[in-house]
Amino acid sequence: MLTCGLGAVVFVESRSAVPAPRSDTDTLVAERAAEAGQQPASRATERAPSPSPSTSTAATPSPSRPVARASISRTTAPRVTRPARPRPVAGLTQAQMDNAHTIVQVGIKMGVPKRGLIVAIATAMQESNLYNLASGVLPESQNYPHQGVGWDHDSVGLFQQRPSAGWGSVADLMRPAYAAQRFYEALLAIPGWEDLPVTVAAQSVQVSAFPDAYAQHEDRAGTVVAALV
Repeated sequence: MLTCGLGAVVFVESRSAVPAPRSDTDTLVAERAAEAGQQPASRATERAPSPSPSTSTAATPSPSRPVARASISRTTAPRVTRPARPRPVAGLTQAQMDNAHTIVQVGIKMGVPKRGLIVAIATAMQESNLYNLASGVLPESQNYPHQGVGWDHDSVGLFQQRPSAGWGSVADLMRPAYAAQRFYEALLAIPGWEDLPVTVAAQSVQVSAFPDAYAQHEDRAGTVVAALV
């Protein structure tokens, strides 16, 4: 500022009125500071304190859950208890006793009295010796399970029944249970058979050429039936 007084010229410096010149560096810093004040902060000014090493807890991995597997329940099949085979009596073999057992069981199921069972066993003892026989005259019979071969015409099975006489088919008569059933049906059809002697009752069914032959087996047949009933 220029002041004139008493002919003297006095220069007075006013620091507040005239700004000091800025350097290029100061200008650049000022501009960046202004820009920073206009932009939002990218993260919070205050940071959460970091956990100290002494108190920090290491991350424990969560235990893996076992994969659920479909449970397979294995059901144990119940044991089937097979009845013991009947012990042979009266000098019979096991095969003979098994056949006798079949004859007796069929009779029981049909409601045949004990005397009828004895007649049936005595008859089978005489006719086939309690073996399921095929026929040498009838080759077809040998295609089925059998325990020997007989030669009395076309007679087959435990009771030596003849298919040609209407007793049944070869296949049926070779089954001991069927042969026994057919015998009982014929026996029960005879009036008063219960009062007949064993040999007469048997002959009335079989019409054998040796009608008295059945009597010799009555005692043994009674022993067998007693063991099976």
